[in-house]
Amino acid sequence: MITFFVSILLLIVGYFTYGKYVEKVFGEKEERPTPAYVNADGVDYVPMSTPRNSLIQLLNIAGVGPVFGPIAGALYGPVAFIWIVVGCIFAGAVHDYLTGMISIRNRGAHLPELASRFLGKHMRHIVNVFALLLLVLVGTVFVTSPAMLLYNLMDAKFSIAIITFIIFAYYILATLLPVDKIIGRFYPFFGALLVISALGVGVGMVVTGASIPELTLQNMHPGNLPIFPLLFFTITCGALSGFHATQSPIISRTTQNEKQGRKIFYGMMIAEGIIAMIWAAAAMALFDGYGGLSQMLAEGGPAGVVSSVSLMMMGSIGGTLAILGVIILPITSGDTAFRAARMIIADYFKIAQAKISKRLWIAIPLFVISYALTQIDFNLLWRYFSWANQVTAVIALWVGAMYLFLQFKNHWIATIPAIFMTAMVFVYIVYEPTMGLGQSLTVSYIVGAIAAILITLAFFYYGNKKRGTEFILEEDVSGFKQPLPQN
Repeated sequence: MITFFVSILLLIVGYFTYGKYVEKVFGEKEERPTPAYVNADGVDYVPMSTPRNSLIQLLNIAGVGPVFGPIAGALYGPVAFIWIVVGCIFAGAVHDYLTGMISIRNRGAHLPELASRFLGKHMRHIVNVFALLLLVLVGTVFVTSPAMLLYNLMDAKFSIAIITFIIFAYYILATLLPVDKIIGRFYPFFGALLVISALGVGVGMVVTGASIPELTLQNMHPGNLPIFPLLFFTITCGALSGFHATQSPIISRTTQNEKQGRKIFYGMMIAEGIIAMIWAAAAMALFDGYGGLSQMLAEGGPAGVVSSVSLMMMGSIGGTLAILGVIILPITSGDTAFRAARMIIADYFKIAQAKISKRLWIAIPLFVISYALTQIDFNLLWRYFSWANQVTAVIALWVGAMYLFLQFKNHWIATIPAIFMTAMVFVYIVYEPTMGLGQSLTVSYIVGAIAAILITLAFFYYGNKKRGTEFILEEDVSGFKQPLPQN
């Protein structure tokens, strides 16, 4: 249990140390008005308090990622703890903070527009496709997973089809209504339930003396699947997730001032990392070893593990509340996934969103496509989601790196994780036998290394070229362009 406690402590210390350093590198300006005020429209641009924004951000980014992912990642053993801690502090939280803050500096722009501005205009179209693919997959996965959990919780009193319909109906309302009507009003209560459920499982393990394994670098996976690259695509939320880059701009449009950014963006990613640690530890400790966990996953999937852990640690009443907390996770990310997709499409085609009819015309096709995808096997959906998720994370990290590079600031805080994950993305797609090319690990590592080197060289070439021009870095609050300061 020492490894578990040290890992939690490192995550907390990381927020107060490395998080503070990242904030200093970025250079927040408390006096600078934010899009919540400058672009206020009563729908998406609505100023809200830091506690409310923080809890909404946590629920937006969490989904089932920091629960289902760490449960599956627990099969690899305590090495998963390393990725959660290191990935969260040095990659995931940096990714979330830079995405949110750069969006604030650019009228609450979403990732496709930011990629166009900082990585080249052609990237806007590519990132639009990836972002919308990811968001529709997320929305679909986050309909299916809570429907399965509710189906189990209610002992099959209602069919999965009926539960799915109810969830879709809620998603439609949350996608169309102003952000402060449903999301801003109810999310803080949902966030409290989420935190209580995670803490309940964590405290339960401590009180019962659960045998959480200590750190080892040995690969414990019963199927002997390789840690590199599969662990980085199994545990995404809780360590590094591109989905967050689609969610942070939602809150960048409701943040009151830039000083709040570290708490909202960096801090909530750390909180998600702690949730991931708790569920990974529970999965490792409570099923008689990795073989037992593997069998449980084969029989009931991650949802079955969640139900068993919750009831074992907290009893029937507390366990039910914990399960409800986990159900809330995907629902409160699924609704904002569709909301973000609507906003991205509106930004791309420059469609004003003040009228609900225009919001509706964008939203309807999204829900039709998502419903069709619910008929596909969940495990297949999850694999495609995981890869698209980390591709999006790579793009967002390169955007953050370029933003800092063009300001002559320490871009390495984003460039290093961007290089590493670029390599992993290519290794995964070359190696993965189901959705990838099915090549050997040796070939995959070589391709990944070459791809990462070439993309890094392209980054420095493009960045140095832009440094020598009057490159438009960001917009000030009056709408006038601020030219890049020359070194």
